[in-house]
Amino acid sequence: MKKISRHQMRENAFILIFEKLFNDESAEEIISIARECEDMEVTDQVEAMFRGVLQHEQEIDAIIEPNLKKWTKDRISRVSLAILRLGVYEYIFTNDVEADIIVSECVKLATTFAHEDDVSFINGVLGNIVRSRSKA
Repeated sequence: MKKISRHQMRENAFILIFEKLFNDESAEEIISIARECEDMEVTDQVEAMFRGVLQHEQEIDAIIEPNLKKWTKDRISRVSLAILRLGVYEYIFTNDVEADIIVSECVKLATTFAHEDDVSFINGVLGNIVRSRSKA
C-alpha cells in the first residue's frame, strides 16, 4: 500500500465519514466499497481515522454541540458535520498533530467541499473547542 500525505489521509477519511452520514451500512461495507472503487486510497491510517470517529461519535458530538452557538447539530450541513467530527476526533483522540494544524486542515477541507459560509463556521467552532480545551 502506498504512502499518502496527511492531508490526503484526512480528505479520504472525511469522505468515508460523510458517506456514513447517508447510509446505514457497516464501517466494513463502506471501507470495502471504497477500496473496490479505487478512486481513493484507503490506507490503514484512513481506516483508523474513520473507525475512530465512528467509535467516539457520541463523545465528539457532545463536544461539538455546545460550541454551535444558536445552531443545532441537525441544522448544520452534513459536510460541515463530517469535517467537524473529523477535526474533533483528531484533536481530542490523537496527539500527533498540533491543534492549529488540525483546524487549518479542516478549514482546507471546508474550502474544497463545503459552502463558502461553512468555512468560517467550521473555523469558529473548532477554534472555540481548542480555546476552551486549552484553558481547562
